[in-house]
Amino acid sequence: MFDYSGKVVAITGASSGLGKQMAEGFAQCGANLVLLARRVERLEASAKEWKEKYGVEVLPVACDVTKADSIAAAIAKIDEVFGHCEVIVNDAGGEKGTGTPLVDYKREDWDFTLDLDLTSVFSMTQAVVKYMQKQIADKKQSYGRVINIASIYGLVGNTALPTIAYHTTKGAVVNFTKGAAAELATTGVTVNAICPGYFYTELTTETLDSEFFQTFANNSVPMKRYGQPGELNSAAIFLGAEESSYVTGQIVAVDGGYTCV
Repeated sequence: MFDYSGKVVAITGASSGLGKQMAEGFAQCGANLVLLARRVERLEASAKEWKEKYGVEVLPVACDVTKADSIAAAIAKIDEVFGHCEVIVNDAGGEKGTGTPLVDYKREDWDFTLDLDLTSVFSMTQAVVKYMQKQIADKKQSYGRVINIASIYGLVGNTALPTIAYHTTKGAVVNFTKGAAAELATTGVTVNAICPGYFYTELTTETLDSEFFQTFANNSVPMKRYGQPGELNSAAIFLGAEESSYVTGQIVAVDGGYTCV
């Protein structure tokens, strides 16, 4: 089970954080990778390391997920190099204006966050699913998997830090996942989402390291700790696997129990 040899996995936001961790997890299972992000120099460094370490093919591609032409160019490059793509992980995201109360939140920060965290998921999913369906019809691949990275903040609110646009986009990604899964259920393409809890990334380190937030997490996360590097990988590998063909429309929280209490 979960042998990805010969399969192609594309990951947005793969230059750092959870995207980079999941990419390496797929490489460990034998997947060929397409690393998508704006900071291509970081992708190239990972590609060199993982080719040597795991013996897989790794294609770094500069891609801005908020621009349709950039997405189209990335898919064209995938087709040119591999000719198929079994898995897309929509991980790119962030929020502008984190910590700003709802009543003071700027419209431009709202629009920026919705574009990056929600509209990009729609745009990338639409484009890649079209490609997957064509390759399935042409017998160049046998299945497709879409994995959307939402958040525990897409399932619940929080009392620690105002982050209204992020809550909004991640909640929308959760229901986008369910709607897309239902619509695509008979096509050979499944759509699922992962809701990570508190993990260290470039965007979260300063917050998570604060004394206030450490106390908050200790009181609100049943495991009383943050997620460790690699602890998200198994969920992604499961949802992306060929064997997971009857799993669609599911929302998997990887959060140390945060959303169970």
